[in-house]
Amino acid sequence: MPRRDPIPCEICPLRARPVFRALTREELAFMHGFKRGELVVDAGATILMEDSASPHLYTILEGWAFRHKQIEDGRRQVLNFALPGDLVGLQLAIMNEMQHTVTALTRARLCVFQRDKVWSVFRDHASLGFAMTWSAAREEQLLDGHLLSVGQRNAIERVAYLILHLYDRAEAVGYAGNDALRAPFTQAHFADALGITTVHLSRTLRRLREQEVVRWSEDAIVILARRELERIGSYERVEGPCRPLI
Repeated sequence: MPRRDPIPCEICPLRARPVFRALTREELAFMHGFKRGELVVDAGATILMEDSASPHLYTILEGWAFRHKQIEDGRRQVLNFALPGDLVGLQLAIMNEMQHTVTALTRARLCVFQRDKVWSVFRDHASLGFAMTWSAAREEQLLDGHLLSVGQRNAIERVAYLILHLYDRAEAVGYAGNDALRAPFTQAHFADALGITTVHLSRTLRRLREQEVVRWSEDAIVILARRELERIGSYERVEGPCRPLI
């Protein structure tokens, strides 16, 4: 996979986004040593493989990825989508193997960290250790919302919730704005995240389009009536403190 000259942590473009908290000079110096380099992968590339023990974990710097599990007959569950600023592979720092696969949705640039050095983060910089713990807790929170959708929401409620969830996350990192989300995923990815068939998803999107709530074109999702979409999906925007960025 091709490599490019790494971006120093001090001038990381993500750190300019207001959603992320600033690091202290000492934290930046530590991160400069903790980061082992960068990796650029093409769309469709496997970043982490289920049942594998990669020596690395990653933060997404550019692009989209998705976490997923597959059963023997080929059926797949998309667990979540990953965007710039998201840490993937933290599971490996605690467990011996990955319990899911992470695949690039688009060409993606990743910050690379050595898995066996993770404990030095907790030992030497408690605030960065907290940031990793926060990332794990946030991932659990996101999965809670998706589990509620799969278990209790009907199809149109699931679609409304996931569109808003992805839009708000993408907007925070500059991948969405003015109620338009550039959508690198296919309807198959979306259906696998929602636990419905692509046919059912297509019908549901048609209902939302006919109600003039959402329009999904080939490469973008446009929210036409946000308040109505929030009502349909029982969605509330989560406001909180600035996110840590590892």
